[in-house]
Amino acid sequence: MKLVMTKRNKYLLTGGLLLLTATPSFALFGIGDIVFDPTSYASLVSQLTTLESQYKMLQNNITHFSVKQQWQTTLNAMKNANVANMFGETSGMSIALNTNSPSASSTAWTAGTIKVSGNTTTYLQGQTPGSAQLSQLAMIEASDSISPDCLTAVGQYRGARTQNVTANNTLASQQLDISNGTNTEVEQLNLLNAAEAQKMSEMQSQGVLQACLASQMTVTNMQQRNAAAQDLNTAAFVQQQRSTSNVSAANESNTWQTYLP
Repeated sequence: MKLVMTKRNKYLLTGGLLLLTATPSFALFGIGDIVFDPTSYASLVSQLTTLESQYKMLQNNITHFSVKQQWQTTLNAMKNANVANMFGETSGMSIALNTNSPSASSTAWTAGTIKVSGNTTTYLQGQTPGSAQLSQLAMIEASDSISPDCLTAVGQYRGARTQNVTANNTLASQQLDISNGTNTEVEQLNLLNAAEAQKMSEMQSQGVLQACLASQMTVTNMQQRNAAAQDLNTAAFVQQQRSTSNVSAANESNTWQTYLP
């Protein structure tokens, strides 16, 4: 009887140890049953949803857009300038307005403007900076410096636009193409980069023209400012003459060398 009780105790002890060492992957009742883990299931569902979204995105990226022609526009070509030159008065002007030629621009501006004569140069040597005469000379010199550059800028823009016609048309053709070679995601991104590069080049070319316009406006403002200042100085000078000099008929024999009516 004592031996039987000992074996029974061993069985009970062994069973208890098995229950204490069981892993969470087994059920509480019935060894071998799999436990359902909601957290793992939710993670798998999330991964599947992500993969499905990525697949749809890739599928959309390789789908062709076959009605691109509705965006097609025409690149306007610039007409070349053709300036008449009857007696050599506009020599080099047409070349300056159509090509990037600083020498032609300088020649055209010199041929089409009035020269400051040697007698005028001798007269101006006796003037001081800030006088009406030297202010006019400063305006002429500024205009002589800026205007040829503006002629060159216009010619450069015309010439560059003509050279860029092929590149612009090729890019537009590829952007409107619906074949496999130009509709991949990488190819479309390359086309976008090329379009941005062309846009930057156009903006830089137009920036030169904008700088030219600003320079010309400065010279024009200088001329208007000098004219207004000269009018004010003349009015003040006349008023001074009338207040200090006798203008009555009794003194009409006197001659005023500097009188301005």
